[in-house]
Amino acid sequence: MNPERLARIRQMMALRQPDLTVCLEEVNKAHNVAAIIRTCDAVGIPDVHAVWPPAMRENFRAAKGSQNWVNLHQYDSIQDAMSVLRVKGMQILATHLSPRAVDFREIDYTRPTAIIFGAEKHGISQTALEMADQDIIIPMVGMAQSLNVSVASALVLYEAQRQRQAAGFYQRGCLLSFEEQQRLLFEGGYPRLAAFCQSKSLDYPAIGEQGEILANETWWQKMQLHPTKWENS
Repeated sequence: MNPERLARIRQMMALRQPDLTVCLEEVNKAHNVAAIIRTCDAVGIPDVHAVWPPAMRENFRAAKGSQNWVNLHQYDSIQDAMSVLRVKGMQILATHLSPRAVDFREIDYTRPTAIIFGAEKHGISQTALEMADQDIIIPMVGMAQSLNVSVASALVLYEAQRQRQAAGFYQRGCLLSFEEQQRLLFEGGYPRLAAFCQSKSLDYPAIGEQGEILANETWWQKMQLHPTKWENS
């Protein structure tokens, strides 16, 4: 890994906002999923949560590489997803037109926050709405009542980014776990070796301060052997 690549990855990690996330409930169009993931990466969101039908589980690979930098957590139900977000102490916002909804710009996004975006056709489920803390809307003064889900997510997330930038949240330093930093450094700095490790179910090596691989001879030997031969190596 060259110094420029190492510096770029370290800068990205230092700007990550682990207490800001989105939850996609049955968003099922691949181009929308890709656009949302790309926006999450752009504003520093490291994790996206999704409730998808089985057919969508692997259909999110059009995010122009952004999926390599954003962790996708998949759930069987919205209850499971929201339970995880609750444990993290997040306020949960639902993008939904209702009598109790407020302008999305009135929300304090410097609090730990999760934003739910619903399916393109049906929106957010009644279950999710009942579990959410607040409904939010994007004001519309034309004939249309809603925006494309990827456009809506970009507007809301950049308002969150604006507030957090003003509050100094992007100057807090790296808040990611050491294990997550190591994963990002290896996968981002050595993508071909990372793919090789994944294909062989081989643990990633440690990455040093200069971006170097810290691995013993056994690890390097295993990188050259077929898994069936490991036991004899």
